[in-house]
Order: sequence, then structure tokens, then C-alpha cells
Amino acid sequence: MSADQQKDTPEQAEFRAHAQAWLAENTPEPPTVRLPQSPLEIMTTDQLSYLQAWQKSAYDAGLVGCDYPVEVGGGGRQNCQRIANEEMRRARTPFMPNVIGLGMAAPTVFYHAQEELKQRLLPKLFSGEDIWCQGFSEPGAGSDLASVQTFAERKGDKWVINGHKVWTSLAHFAEWMILLLRTDKSVKHDGLSYFVVPIKSALGKGVTVRPLIKITGETGFNEVIFEDLEVDDSYRLDELGKGWQVAMTTLAHERGAGELVTPSSGGMKSESTHNTSAMALIDLARRTARNGATAAEDPLVRDQIMQQLIREQGLAENNRRGRVTELLDHPMRLALQNKLLMSEIMQDSAGIAMDIEGAAASLYLGDGSAPDGGQWPMAYMNSFGFTIAAGTSEVQRNILGERVLGMAKSK
Repeated sequence: MSADQQKDTPEQAEFRAHAQAWLAENTPEPPTVRLPQSPLEIMTTDQLSYLQAWQKSAYDAGLVGCDYPVEVGGGGRQNCQRIANEEMRRARTPFMPNVIGLGMAAPTVFYHAQEELKQRLLPKLFSGEDIWCQGFSEPGAGSDLASVQTFAERKGDKWVINGHKVWTSLAHFAEWMILLLRTDKSVKHDGLSYFVVPIKSALGKGVTVRPLIKITGETGFNEVIFEDLEVDDSYRLDELGKGWQVAMTTLAHERGAGELVTPSSGGMKSESTHNTSAMALIDLARRTARNGATAAEDPLVRDQIMQQLIREQGLAENNRRGRVTELLDHPMRLALQNKLLMSEIMQDSAGIAMDIEGAAASLYLGDGSAPDGGQWPMAYMNSFGFTIAAGTSEVQRNILGERVLGMAKSK
């Protein structure tokens, strides 16, 4: 019995047994199509369909939305999503495609929408039938979120939206967007409001989605243009002018510091999945020739990998500590630290792999001579997105300093 299992309450133990039994029979076979390295790089309907089918089956089995009330499509359980996540990762299931919906939109809607809207939106979000995207960043407002200029003008019970959002992952598939915009130009933070917007049904009728090609050659990011799009006032979350406060709920969960655990899975072993752990680096170093020996025999490489192992172990211990209330001195400290550390560990691991591969790191997907099918160079390029998403590492360090350590605000 693992340490996690020993801490389970009787209800949690029953739920874990259910999850293990169901996963033993229902973990899907690897796909016949190549999958991207993360849900944020889904490009084709074949990729999306395979992953949506997985999320739907996991939801039907009660492994998604476990801790939300039954009335909004959840499982009505307490502290069971963490267990579901542990078992899905242990079973090496595929990842879920609705990553923005599950991690950001669901808690925001749950805490700030009217009851009827929750009951309408959340079940299809949990099942993956409705894909969601996030409309926060703009060409002139990335990390400075309070400066967004997309504007909504009120006309009776409707709002007319005009503006330009960018870096909107999954917008090319999304039915819905969580949207932060300005409803008052005379004040900064208090002039922001927050909406949920059905963008797919409005394509060509006030909404334009344009893909952005990334350095990896894949899509996933988009820009979204709003031109006189009308939405009903019932799609507004919380009070008018409270958009900044609602956005803080979104960001807290995006950074792993929210109260609701995000459903997550992944780890399926296939040619499309890629592991950037220190153990994967060891495997790569053992297979890579260097000056008549293997890279694993190079003292510098061994030291680099050992440093990564130490950081990974520290992250794992932080996660264990986060599950013991008595060991927490601040509700946001570990979650914010973990987001920062995890994204930078991934980037450094990919960088070390590039060093190990040497000149072969210039070979990419589709080249039969590329080590590991060219996945490491792709992971390296993708890694920069993770150190920018949800606030850059620099922003994350400022937040930790100001909100956790109580240091003076940066200028």
C-alpha cells in the first residue's frame, strides 16, 4: 500500500478502488494518429476526437469533476479528484484535451456564475463535449493584464464586444471562451468585467479565429478578433466591474493555487508522448555515443542529470508536503513555487538533452535519423511556452515575493 493510500479516508479508499478497477479495464489503446506533446498543441480533428473520447469515458466513470456538486454535473465527493488524478497517471492514460476548461473555466464558472449557467455549462465542460479557451492576453496587454482594451458597450440586455485577443490556445476548436474585457474606460481595474462567450457559434458572425504558427511548426495558439459581437448580459460572471476579482480566481487555479483540484491525466507510452524527466535523460545519455564512450560516462553530463534528479525530488517532496495541512505556512506558497519550478525544470531538462544529442539535436520530426524521433528539440521549443503561460517566470517570482514573502512591490 502506498503512502497516499494509507492516508485515504474510508470514502476515499472506496473511490480509489473504483478508479483502479475501472482503469484496469478501460485505459484506451494508443492512438493510430500522432498526438502532440501537450493538449495545447492539438492541431487536427483526429487528435481531438481520440482525446475527447477518453475524457468522456473518464467523466462517465466519475473520474472528472469528482469534487464538484452533483447539481452542476460533478461527482459530489470530497477531496477525491486528487486520487482520480493519481490513479489515471499511474495507469498511464492519455491526457485530457479540455485543459483550459477543466483548469481555469470550470472553477471560475463555479464560483462566479449564476446557478442556471453553471448547470448548463459545466456538465459538457467536464465531459469534454465543449472545449474552452481563454481570452485574456492582447497584443498590447500580455503580463499586464489590467491593461486589456477589448471593450464591451451595453445596449439594453446585450453587450457589443470589439477587440483583439491573442495567444488563445485551442480557440480553433473551442465552443466557449472565458473573456476578460473592459466595460469602463475611465478606470483601470474597476473598469474590467468578465464574460463567458460562445465563440464557435459566432464564427463569421462577429468572431474570427486565426491560427498562429509556432516555432515548432505546429499550431495551437490563435488570435481572436471580435467585431460587433452581441452577447447576452446573462453571460456575465459576477458583478459589473468585478472582472479583476473574477480573473484572480482563474489565475489562482491556472497557477495551481486554487481550492479545486484540476482533473488531469496522462503518461500513456506511445511514439507521440514524450517524457522529459531526469530518468529519460539517463536513458538518452546511455544511448548516445560521445568520443568513443557514451554520454552517460561524461562527468559533466552525469552532474547535470544529478542536479535535475535533485530538483525533481524536491518538487515531489513539495507535492507531498502540500497534502499535509499542518506543514503549510501559506496557502499559495507551494502551488506558486511548483508552477515556477516545474516549468523551469522541464526547460532545463530539454536543454540538457540538446547538449547530449549534440549536432543530432538539429534533426527534427520526420527525420529518420533524429534521436527519439526528434521529440527533444520539440520539447525544448515547447518549453518556453510553459515558462510564459500563466504569467512569466519573472511575474511568478514577483508574486511569490510580494504576496507570499510580503516584500515591497516591484517598480
